[in-house]
Amino acid sequence: MPLSRQRRFPRSRASVGAARTFVHQVLMDWDRLDRLDDVTLCASELATNALLHGVPPGRQYCVTLTLDGPLLRLAVRDTGDHPAPAGPPAEDACSGRGLHLAREVSDDLGVTEHVIGKTVWVVFKTDGETDGGV
Repeated sequence: MPLSRQRRFPRSRASVGAARTFVHQVLMDWDRLDRLDDVTLCASELATNALLHGVPPGRQYCVTLTLDGPLLRLAVRDTGDHPAPAGPPAEDACSGRGLHLAREVSDDLGVTEHVIGKTVWVVFKTDGETDGGV
């Protein structure tokens, strides 16, 4: 049976660090450390994108981690009406590299559009299997 944890975060700059800490703690609890740096980097990038482009004032975003065997899925859902940025940034751009970076360090990346908002997700292949007892 897959393991799953989620937490909501407010629209504030401090929430990106809190989301990264949440992801780090869940991975420690699940003893999935082989992709720790990649997953926490993606948590920062996806949370930052949600904060800057997807979370209207007064709303929150949600970070969900799901572990199903060796596959770890990190998803960040927001309630904004802005679509996820498409394509890589221009070579001389000073920002806009978050999703491109997440695509490079993860094994898969996608966007699920909802009636209200969207979910941006990444998948990582990890070592080991879930023991079902966590």
